[in-house]
Amino acid sequence: MASQGVVAATARPSLDTPGQGSVDHPLKAKTYNRIKLIAAIASSVVSFVVILALVAAGVTRTLEWWARSTVPNRYGALLLFALALGIVQMLVTLPIGFYSSYSIEHRYRLSNQSLRQWAWERLKGALVSLPLVVGVLVVLYFCLEHYGGWWWLPVSGVLILLSVLLARLAPVLIFPLFYKFTPLESDSLTNRIVRLCANTGLRIEGIFSFNLSKNTKKANAGFTGIGRAKRIILSDTLIKDFTEEEIETVFAHELGHYRHKHLLIGIFTGTVSTVAGLFLTALLYEWSLGLFGFSDGSGLAALPLLALWLSLFGAVTAPLGNMLSRHHERVADAYAVKVTGKSAAFASALHKLAAINVADPNPHPFVEFLFYSHPSISKRIRRVESLGA
Repeated sequence: MASQGVVAATARPSLDTPGQGSVDHPLKAKTYNRIKLIAAIASSVVSFVVILALVAAGVTRTLEWWARSTVPNRYGALLLFALALGIVQMLVTLPIGFYSSYSIEHRYRLSNQSLRQWAWERLKGALVSLPLVVGVLVVLYFCLEHYGGWWWLPVSGVLILLSVLLARLAPVLIFPLFYKFTPLESDSLTNRIVRLCANTGLRIEGIFSFNLSKNTKKANAGFTGIGRAKRIILSDTLIKDFTEEEIETVFAHELGHYRHKHLLIGIFTGTVSTVAGLFLTALLYEWSLGLFGFSDGSGLAALPLLALWLSLFGAVTAPLGNMLSRHHERVADAYAVKVTGKSAAFASALHKLAAINVADPNPHPFVEFLFYSHPSISKRIRRVESLGA
């Protein structure tokens, strides 16, 4: 929610540019994206099936008994129970995650990480998210115990507040834990970006480069933060491999998101989705308790059912969110062409992003509808060129 990217992970188009981690044939790009998509789906399905099996087989009841007998405090038992389930889930999905995020990235010459660096980045991500997960779990359990069937309402409020708070604080507190941010050194590029911001009335805290190259050869740019934490971030790979005109159009695309209030729309739709998702989950959770022999919705053994229903809601509604996102991307592309008048430079930038990020230029329409947060790169380039013409 805090940032918009020019090329999303689920919409990595692919054209060949030698020497930049690219592939030598578009067919390989299709294969790469197919593998990544299948791995992501497989990881979600395996996780879902394992948790469902643990609940159906009564293993979560055994885990609850063990947790409560080990830690008398009910919140301590909750965290121990969640930790045990988390470890099980991590172990069953780790092989797929390693294959997708390490092996495949190295096979296609996209990763700059050693095995040790890869493991450390994943561990660091888990450690950073741990306090947030603990806080949400405690709030959820408290609300289940004290508000009965209305637990979803206060939990919705807490999650919405937390998402806004993270959008405000992540650029200054969390992102620097993963990347080094330095003020943009190029005065001419800075002046181009400042002029665009001035024409739009956007006030930002700074323009920064970050060392994305420590992990990957891919490139990206975006806005991060809200309020006084608004920042423009450009990956060092983008600055190194793109001309200033191309970077200007990439930034103008990001500016289009701001100009058309896509962030505010995202906050609103995210709020509606959160409330609706938790409300429906509460109804389905209450209905499913009897199916698995549970009489109390606040029992630890039953809690994984909540996660299962939430994951199903997310899977069902994700295409709707992607549809809105693709619309926003088309609007931002048109804005970039309009304010810069440099459609050729923007099309060139999209070609380069496609090559560096190894993406499928023409995914199957059904796959694009379900999983792509951005239009396919071939569609975007054709539209940008037509707008310029």
